[in-house]
Amino acid sequence: MLLKPTFNLSLKTLIAYKPPSFFLNCRSCRTRSLKPLNPITQFIFPKPSQHFCTAAAASAADDGATLIKKHQSFITNRHPQSQMSRNAEKRRRYESPSGKLLFLLGLCSKDNNLEEALRLYDDALVNNVPLNVEHYNKLLYLCSASDSDLGLKRGFEIYKHMESCKNNNGIKVIPNEATFTTMARLAAAKEDPELAFDLVKRMKEGCGISPKLRSYVPALLGFCKKGMADKAYEVDCYMVENGVAAEEAELAMLLRVSFDSGRTDKVYEMLQRLRASVRQVGEDTAGLIEDWFRSDCAAGDGVVDWDVGKVKEAVVKGGGGWHGQGWFGKGRWQVTRTEMDETGVCKACGERLVCVDIDPLETENFASSLSTLACQRETRADFLQFQEWLQKHGPFDAVVDGANVGHIKQNYFLFNQLKSAVNLARKLSPSNKLPLVILHSGRVKGQHIGNPKNKTTLQHWQESGALYVTPQGSNDDWYWLYAAISSKCLLVTNDEMRDHLFQLLGTSFFPRWKEKHQVRLSVTREGLKFHMPPPYSIVIQESEQGSWHIPTVIGDDFETRRQWVCANRTKR
Repeated sequence: MLLKPTFNLSLKTLIAYKPPSFFLNCRSCRTRSLKPLNPITQFIFPKPSQHFCTAAAASAADDGATLIKKHQSFITNRHPQSQMSRNAEKRRRYESPSGKLLFLLGLCSKDNNLEEALRLYDDALVNNVPLNVEHYNKLLYLCSASDSDLGLKRGFEIYKHMESCKNNNGIKVIPNEATFTTMARLAAAKEDPELAFDLVKRMKEGCGISPKLRSYVPALLGFCKKGMADKAYEVDCYMVENGVAAEEAELAMLLRVSFDSGRTDKVYEMLQRLRASVRQVGEDTAGLIEDWFRSDCAAGDGVVDWDVGKVKEAVVKGGGGWHGQGWFGKGRWQVTRTEMDETGVCKACGERLVCVDIDPLETENFASSLSTLACQRETRADFLQFQEWLQKHGPFDAVVDGANVGHIKQNYFLFNQLKSAVNLARKLSPSNKLPLVILHSGRVKGQHIGNPKNKTTLQHWQESGALYVTPQGSNDDWYWLYAAISSKCLLVTNDEMRDHLFQLLGTSFFPRWKEKHQVRLSVTREGLKFHMPPPYSIVIQESEQGSWHIPTVIGDDFETRRQWVCANRTKR
């Protein structure tokens, strides 16, 4: 059985090592060593006084330039402690009383066993086991997750002890964001939203820790439950000042407290914020909006005479779909659930929805950001080469995500299905131009080996400048997304683009762009069918006459008819 090397070199690297001559000479210390019969045995079984200079090995290794960056000498009988592996160090930490306690607390957290965790904590205090912030966070989390008075009582006790405690190095234990957030939840459970808000302020102003959205939720929820609208707005304002954006759940809380307190101006504000950031609402939020429009408070608010010119100007300035000038009209709202026809006309009120503009500068900035991110995540030279190719052969009228299209409705890749999609996309082109097909190199190689007709088709696409083969080891998502955005064209794919890669984009622009440019496909008895982007924007819309249309979320099934909340008053 071979022993593990005493320093950090991989087995693959050791096997690749090839000394260039019979002797190895150290340029620094002039030590000369015989070349071993097997380089691996030299590393694993070094002689007590053997000298090995990795600088010399680096110059001889096939990939030495990236393996070893500076001269190192190992003399085994002089520095035995330097040979301790990281695994041994980890084992030492895990086997310490603190490490064992952390492990057991993790098990308690997994099983939601507060009583056992508190017993372990009390024993640790009796036996003077050093505690760090991880121990306290696990304990506090269990206390906050419990509905019992015990969790509430002991949670504040543990936090108080933490504030006065020091770790095994004599340094005071410093709480982190998770600590403050958990304590804010405990404060909310104690029905003390003021304390929860104070904890968030202390986190930011006292400790310099940037709160996350979850840090604000306990205080916001607590004030909303108590009907303390002004305090809830104060928390919301503090969030905005610190660059934390409220999501649908938080905006729905503010909408509810505004509704209950009769603050019609704030209801209007929250609807506009839902329009700007959420766009499509869940069922609970849709129900809340319906309740608002049916209320006496909503019926009594609004202006009868408004400046039509000013409203039109505001609509144009905002890109369409809203004006932000307040409630129009008086009297009861007519509220119904309805659908839009294919042209965007509401089946309930007959009003046509609009297509909200996307600023061209936004598209250019997003394409630039996407390129930067792709170069960081992909091999930079490969992606830059693709951009050069795109400049030479583009722009295109459509881009096809080859792998996704070829797999629709089956677990295997169907090349004929991809061919059909390419032909359909070509018919959509005003100039009858082939779309750009993005395929991974492994997929193309497989098709070359297979049917000769497929090879001919691929060759035709390639000669026409309509096929780009992404290199081995790459993620072709970056390629087809960048090609579609930079060409300002349609993107043919059923990919919902919700995985980690697309979350990295972190911008409200992407869902707006996808809504306007993504072409989805379904397989029918007659063959492939394209589902084109709607001619209107699927976003909360406020018309120039003051009516509202609020779309609900339908999930990933693009063939399901979307329900809309239509709220309008009798026209003048």
